[in-house]
Amino acid sequence: MGNSPEPVNAERMAPHSIEAEEAVLGSILINPDVLFGVMHFLKPDDFFIVRNGWVFEAMLRLSERRDPLDYLTVVAELATQGRLAEIGGAAYVTHLVNQTPSGIYAEGYARIVERAAIRRRLLNSASEIAALAHREDSDIDAVVAQAHASLMAVTSQYRRDELASMPRLTSELFDEVELARSRAQIGIPTGFYELDNILGGLQKSDFVLVAGRPGMGKTALLLSMALNAVRAGPVHVALFSLEMSRLQIVQRLIASETGISTDKQRRGVSDEEFHLFTEGMDRISELPIWIDDSGALTPLQLQAKAVRLHNEHRVDLIMVDYLQLMTAPTARGENRTQEVSVISRCLKQLARELNVPLVAAAQLSRAVEARNDKRPTLSDLRESGSLEQDADIVLFLYRDDYYNAETAKVNQTDVIISKHRNGPTGTVPLYFEGKITKFGNLRRPGGLS
Repeated sequence: MGNSPEPVNAERMAPHSIEAEEAVLGSILINPDVLFGVMHFLKPDDFFIVRNGWVFEAMLRLSERRDPLDYLTVVAELATQGRLAEIGGAAYVTHLVNQTPSGIYAEGYARIVERAAIRRRLLNSASEIAALAHREDSDIDAVVAQAHASLMAVTSQYRRDELASMPRLTSELFDEVELARSRAQIGIPTGFYELDNILGGLQKSDFVLVAGRPGMGKTALLLSMALNAVRAGPVHVALFSLEMSRLQIVQRLIASETGISTDKQRRGVSDEEFHLFTEGMDRISELPIWIDDSGALTPLQLQAKAVRLHNEHRVDLIMVDYLQLMTAPTARGENRTQEVSVISRCLKQLARELNVPLVAAAQLSRAVEARNDKRPTLSDLRESGSLEQDADIVLFLYRDDYYNAETAKVNQTDVIISKHRNGPTGTVPLYFEGKITKFGNLRRPGGLS
């Protein structure tokens, strides 16, 4: 490789700037301290000219070892790596210094290099997506998921403002606290007073786990939360149901709205009930709730659908029912526990990516049934991958009448807040009407029954 690049057709060349690449390196050689201003976002493979990437990598190695960084040490490091001759010898390093008038604009040059690298990666991603689209024998859902993953691989590398100053952070905190003073909470309301008092509503980027044994009302709680949230304010909900069909979900929403059970809806309703049913349908049809009932969703497919919906309509709250019915690609030899860990991490990442609360139902194992005290605890999640670690909030559902029909309080479900990363824990009793699978407040605001 010579000292100057070979002539190329500029129109066919991928986006890049030789001048900016050389200016970044020259600036660092003139003033090594500027390396610390660019190394947090610029990487060796961001350089289009391979030898420039090698020089930058040599600089990073010197910095990591806390060795002096200058013309001589960079030349020596390149020689140690067997790359000095490949870049054009020590003369090329001299060329970098002579081409740069000053080191004070290093970050500006580096941003030009970074933006060009992002454009090249976007072009590569576009080529991959085009190739995927032409594979007519591939499942279209898998193609969409892979296309989204290809694009996300590029955009996830481009994160602006990774480091935030204290003035900016304290200003953001002040805005949140001021908002909390006026609204009493800063999250999306669940509609359950005592639960909202403890949680402050469902917070942005939180991964909330609603766990329990079958029959405890996990789906019913998610649907009740969704209805309460959309009625309390301008909230858009995306519900991914892996167990029930879209029609079954709508039937449950209608039952909760009208008091007409799903059983009656299937068997036939009276004239009076039909009037209530049609009125309830009108109200439910206007709600900003989107339902996806794809079975065996992968985290990647769920992410692709959620991001697309968010871009088209905005999503404020995501719900998944339920987590263990999802599948995730794992390495050979990995078990189901490790697969659940992959799923929970992906759901947490999705909540952070879209900056919305994500509420997922989870099934607990039969181990709970073997104990005298059948109230779930965090230890019941220990065999379920990294659920306990990934979740910001863990809500367990417990109905005493499920186990002790003669002595228990009828229609009461305890929501046990076993983990709350940013606040207190506790137990909130809710009213559960099983016939229409609807949750309500057991006590009025202020704790009055």
